[in-house]
Amino acid sequence: MTLVSGGDPAALPAARRAVDELTALRREALLANPLLDFDRLLTVRRRGFVGLPQNWQGNSSIPGTGYDNELCYLDPRRPDDPPVTLYKPPGGRFVGDLDLHWDATRLLFSMPDERGRWQVNEIRLDGSGLRPVTSGDQPDVSSFDACYLPDGRIVFCSTACFQGVPCVGGGDAVSLLYLLDPATGKVRQLTFDQDHSWDPFVLPTGRVLYGRWEYSDIPHYFSRLVMSMNPDGTAQSEYYGSNSYWPNSLFYCRPVPGSPTEFVGVVSGHHGERRAGELVLFDTAKGRREAAGVVQRIPGRGKPVPATIEDQLVAASWPKFLHPWPLSEKYFLVACRPSENADWGIYLADVFDNLVLLHGEPDTAFLEPVPVLPRPAPPVIVDKVQPQRRDAVVYVEDVYAGGGLDGVPRGTVKRLRVFEDHYTYNQMGGHIHVGVDGPWDVKRILGTVPVAADGSAIFRVPANTPVTVQPLDAEGRAVQLMRSWLTAMPGETLSCIGCHERRNDAPTNKLTASSRRSPDDITPWHGPARGFSFRREVQPVLDRYCVPCHDGQHAAPDLRDDGKSVGWGGFVPSYLALHPFVRRPGPESDYHLLTPLEFHAGTSELVQRLRKGHHGVQLDAEAWDRLYTWIDLNVPCHGTWHEHRDIPANFAARRRELRLLYANVADDPEAIPDTPPVESAPVKPTEPQLDRRAAQAEGWPFDAAEAQRRQAAVGAHQVTVEAGGVSLALVRAPAGTFVMGDPQGEADELPAHAVQVAASFWVGRCEVTNEQFARFDPAHDSRYISETNKDQTRRGIPVNGPRQPVVRVSWSEARAFCRWLSARLGARVDLPTEVQWEYACRAGSDTPLWFGGVDTDFAPFGNLADASLAGLARGDSPKWAPRDGRFNDGALVTGDVGRYRPNAWGLCDMAGNAAEWTRSRYRPYPAQDDTGVGERVVRGGSWYDRPGRCRSAFRLGYPEWQRVYNVGFRVVVEGDLPEEKQ
Repeated sequence: MTLVSGGDPAALPAARRAVDELTALRREALLANPLLDFDRLLTVRRRGFVGLPQNWQGNSSIPGTGYDNELCYLDPRRPDDPPVTLYKPPGGRFVGDLDLHWDATRLLFSMPDERGRWQVNEIRLDGSGLRPVTSGDQPDVSSFDACYLPDGRIVFCSTACFQGVPCVGGGDAVSLLYLLDPATGKVRQLTFDQDHSWDPFVLPTGRVLYGRWEYSDIPHYFSRLVMSMNPDGTAQSEYYGSNSYWPNSLFYCRPVPGSPTEFVGVVSGHHGERRAGELVLFDTAKGRREAAGVVQRIPGRGKPVPATIEDQLVAASWPKFLHPWPLSEKYFLVACRPSENADWGIYLADVFDNLVLLHGEPDTAFLEPVPVLPRPAPPVIVDKVQPQRRDAVVYVEDVYAGGGLDGVPRGTVKRLRVFEDHYTYNQMGGHIHVGVDGPWDVKRILGTVPVAADGSAIFRVPANTPVTVQPLDAEGRAVQLMRSWLTAMPGETLSCIGCHERRNDAPTNKLTASSRRSPDDITPWHGPARGFSFRREVQPVLDRYCVPCHDGQHAAPDLRDDGKSVGWGGFVPSYLALHPFVRRPGPESDYHLLTPLEFHAGTSELVQRLRKGHHGVQLDAEAWDRLYTWIDLNVPCHGTWHEHRDIPANFAARRRELRLLYANVADDPEAIPDTPPVESAPVKPTEPQLDRRAAQAEGWPFDAAEAQRRQAAVGAHQVTVEAGGVSLALVRAPAGTFVMGDPQGEADELPAHAVQVAASFWVGRCEVTNEQFARFDPAHDSRYISETNKDQTRRGIPVNGPRQPVVRVSWSEARAFCRWLSARLGARVDLPTEVQWEYACRAGSDTPLWFGGVDTDFAPFGNLADASLAGLARGDSPKWAPRDGRFNDGALVTGDVGRYRPNAWGLCDMAGNAAEWTRSRYRPYPAQDDTGVGERVVRGGSWYDRPGRCRSAFRLGYPEWQRVYNVGFRVVVEGDLPEEKQ
């Protein structure tokens, strides 16, 4: 605080006294708050190490002894009185994780036992009745961080799952939530999550609030969300933070008394501060994503809270907080360090930015404030589980509801694929163990279930099992990826509205086809449930269809496998050869909800080549299904952990033993069951008889000088038009004749044939940019390109800059933009036909690329898959994305339009940058009919494509509604332009 004396030094003492008096008055007034009208405040006093785990750890990862700590009382009305000891543990053991019973006569706390294993203990508030609550009958299991349930049972964290935290190679044990009935001593597992589920606390509704850390193909620095469930484990659902980069972590969440939707929590980062951070008040009625639900940061009244993406999110933020206890929607007891040099004390914080010390001592931390006051017990929610059952039912009202399938036409989804994550064991695991930049965990394929015509589905799943579902199209390809899981309790019917609906959405309660029939059983996937192994599931397909040519005798990838050889990283050699031709999310992709079909199998070069009839290869339906499933499961190699390396100690046996004991699950996920034989007898493909004859067109080809002469002959040929706030540079392509296709190209580029372009037309000099498209659709976001490897600290590489070409825009959306622009320009604007596109691209050239052959240095002319593409692979990830490393065009993903040298007619980025929609249907040549429905042609290749895929004749096809990660568009104007627009 700055003292103002009016320039008179003699006034300073009086000014200081005034400030001190004002501060004392404020303190007196705040401490007179009737919410502090109690005489005992329970807390932990600790000297030395504060005893907080890192944000990826549980209690079992910190020392259990070596503490000078105790449970004690403070009197908030007499803050200067010394604390009164309730319990000081023997041998310097840790005490903490306090949970007060509803009647305020006893509490739960965590403390290691004499063997050093963590246990939950109970003590009366008069210091008597100390007893262990968890039995400790499993000598290699730690239990801690418990809470009372209204019916007398207890929820607590336990390492009995025998899982390891993946990013540290399993070096820290995962703790999940378990349910203890003290009357019988029976324990049942409640959560079956990939990483920790922690800090349970009972909501006023009787449901249990808890944290969950997810890893499933999403950036693990930012994926600790808040969940809630019934006390019996049923109805597990998101509470706050799904698909949200901010906050990285929400710890110690507590409901606000009297509010059905508000809660307070500590926002922290990943690395850096241990569990500590900013105190933030949330309201789920406002929203549940990122900062949408923020009411206020405390202190920070009236200040916005940005949804910052940063690893050490709160490193420079002061004050720092721990263990909030809300007294009301405005006042909070909390442990706080006001500054870097301060000690942890107990404070009263409020939404008016006041922060008043209740008690603190030098070199001492006071933590976990809990008022000793009876509280009304929440209602008891009756158990819905049937522990003797081993199955549950999942009901989906409408898969098309929610953002997950936004824009996907009804009728597209035919089935749901169902699989289980088999998580890593202690002391093993990592992001390049199950596959190369693929899944963190083994994928156990269970099978498929049908989806009714109205989008509903009802099916049985194994209970107490983390299950993921994927909506499949008619060919069995995932339309969307669920990078998470659901877990149903025995006998539960778990329901959802659709595919990633918002938590605040309400079901329609409509009568669906699935609501009127019995649940479907999962149809097994080519045999019993098992971990997906490339060697067992995909290699037979390669042996049958690919190895006859890919036999190691040619420059083509060697796809042979002798059944025992291993290559780099312990992976199957043929897997290493094939996986680079498959797009997938990798271990950590953009955490925001993916665009539908973002990693669809049809966007992978492997599938595109085979669809084009690669050297006559014709896969059967099962072969396609095996390839699609491999791609959709994030390209795994190993189907068990022991095939990666030996499982340490007895961890596999202990997991099975305790999962049977606490979850009644008897499956052995490491078992390799007998499966029906897969046909692998080699089929030598018959090279199709293709018409590779060259075609002739009068007056074609011609050089750049002739191209410019012909263009000049039609008059004005470069204009800029203004319409609807869009400034659009156009160039004119003169009428003429050319040879369309490539006699040396792919089958769908044949036969090469002469085409007459009867009239000149205007073409966009550049691809339509994000800035231009935003005039039509301000909500559109071209988003980011995900990088590979773990430890992501950003969403990826942006492709949504104002001058970058718009991408992830469907053919239908591109044409809607054209219609919108037509109305404002007064002329017909449309996508080019593929005849127009190839004619304009070639500008008289007959070479594979308008500027030369596939070995030409393309760096001056276009943004193709070059040496810089290796920059997508970070850290220890192999640089696997196919690229032409001889050249470097200076752009990692899409670059600003117009950056490279134009062709002879002045058109930029016709090869590379973003691929481009055309008006035409994807049909065999020589048909030029653009009417009807079906896939539409995409031309030009992109930053992700090597020169051979950016040739002037190269074609791909995508559905009209698909938004593709590397596809944008440019426009044409047919006919004359209005003079006043020029």
